[in-house]
Amino acid sequence: MFALVDCNNFYASCERVFKPHLRDMPVCVLSNNDGCVIARSNEAKSLGIPMGAVAYKYKGMFEKNNIRVFSSNYALYGEMSNRVMNILQQYSPNVEVYSVDEAFLELKGFENYDLKEYGFEMKRKVESWTSIPISIGFAPTKALSKVANRIAKKFPQHHNGVYVMDTEEKRIKALKWLKVEDIWGVGRQHAKKLHSYKIHTAYEFTQQHDDWVRKEFSVVGLRLKKDLEGLPTLGLDEVKTKKNISTTRSFEKNIKDYEQIRERVSTFADSCAVKLRTQKSSCSSLLVFLNTNSHRSDLPQYRRSILVNLPYASNSSITLTKYANIALKSIYKKGYLYKKAGVIVLGLSPENNHQINLFENENPKHKLLMSTIDTINRKIGSAKVKIANQDLGRTWKMRQEKLSPRYTSSWNELLEV
Repeated sequence: MFALVDCNNFYASCERVFKPHLRDMPVCVLSNNDGCVIARSNEAKSLGIPMGAVAYKYKGMFEKNNIRVFSSNYALYGEMSNRVMNILQQYSPNVEVYSVDEAFLELKGFENYDLKEYGFEMKRKVESWTSIPISIGFAPTKALSKVANRIAKKFPQHHNGVYVMDTEEKRIKALKWLKVEDIWGVGRQHAKKLHSYKIHTAYEFTQQHDDWVRKEFSVVGLRLKKDLEGLPTLGLDEVKTKKNISTTRSFEKNIKDYEQIRERVSTFADSCAVKLRTQKSSCSSLLVFLNTNSHRSDLPQYRRSILVNLPYASNSSITLTKYANIALKSIYKKGYLYKKAGVIVLGLSPENNHQINLFENENPKHKLLMSTIDTINRKIGSAKVKIANQDLGRTWKMRQEKLSPRYTSSWNELLEV
């Protein structure tokens, strides 16, 4: 059996942990730069606030309905997520952290357990220790545990947040209820394609012939079908080294000055280099892109990206910012107001196991220097030591006008009682 544990309205729930007076009030959390709604409490959902609602367009509705709105506090959410996942590891030796608010538990050897009571015990401990409400779905496969979790969350009055799909009758009933667009792993285009074949429910999808499913949706679709039929096909994923790393940001305002954009791109390249060193990897190429604001139809539009191959694999901030600036210079055009830029590093390999170049290699002093900078910044707690093509006197931050304190990760923002 598998269990899928999902934190309910996670970001909104995290905001409520240290503000109990918000428990029954509508709460929304905004995306980077306070752009749009990315999390809603049940009360906000009932008021008709849609996911992705543009914040400035709904400002009047927020005020009229006394909806508490918060900027994304990723330091708080990440710490609360770690606490939840650490508790879940007490209930199974095999846990796959699927996202910041979801985890799969593989339950081998639990045949004689009362899974419903086991789920209630798990739910009580998580909610008691963290105050984060969760829903749990048990089923024979990962895909079915997703369906079971959806039922547990959709009908709390019947199941109290825990649902066990342990019979064939329950499986068929659930699949006849589930729409194809709500199947785990079925995107918008695949859902549209299934509808065109008059397939509207998960049960109808499982009734199709294997050869047809494989032809139309590849082997991935066939595995999903088998999993929905109750035949375990999708196992727990192992934690793997990332194949690429990116740092991309929208600017707080439109920028046309090249030097300001260059500083931003340098900072993004440095961020990628730090992430590479953290997972002990190097990259052999990087991609830089630059976009204007696509939402401003009244302004001239321009978007461009370029891929640069490095002469040698590297994770040095000095090397990556150097080539990121070369790339930026080749795609930047005067006369445009730019809103977003980003750096993506590709061709990752272990830092101590990559091809040495016969004629040109990185300065060996870079490795010791980067290690020293990383150590200093870890001790200080933020990137105080920077490289010269970053603005030393300026800290770039997202617009976070409604940011709550980082109660769990900053000494200066601890809860006062």
